[in-house]
Amino acid sequence: MEWALPDPFVIDIRVADEAIDAYQHVNNSEYLRWVEQISWAHSVALGLSIERYRELDRAMVVHRHELDYLAPAFAGDELQLATWIVDCDERFSLTRRFQLVRVNDAKTLLYARTRFACVALSTGRPKRLPEEYRRIYGNAVIVE
Repeated sequence: MEWALPDPFVIDIRVADEAIDAYQHVNNSEYLRWVEQISWAHSVALGLSIERYRELDRAMVVHRHELDYLAPAFAGDELQLATWIVDCDERFSLTRRFQLVRVNDAKTLLYARTRFACVALSTGRPKRLPEEYRRIYGNAVIVE
């Protein structure tokens, strides 16, 4: 697969019938769900699970999503979704990029970018990134 950036974290997706909307292609909300799914999977792979978030009383919450839909996906399509952390300011935020590709023709269907802000789980108020987040997420940054 040809990825926009090197060394992606990748998940495989098979488009289920439930993902299809009235236009007979994947509903746009499904892409957003997949972006969230891979973000968590990557964080867990890096060692930051929801349990660890709770222990540290911190969460990375969405501040901004940007999704560029390039082509539709259909029921039964085999897809690969990649993510990269492209920025971690080591204070309050990190940014991920995403690329969704249909396997059978290597066509990119979506590019996306999400900016996350750090908050205290207990209050929902902005908080600085814990040292563990700065180290783990900071070491995973891929330069664009």
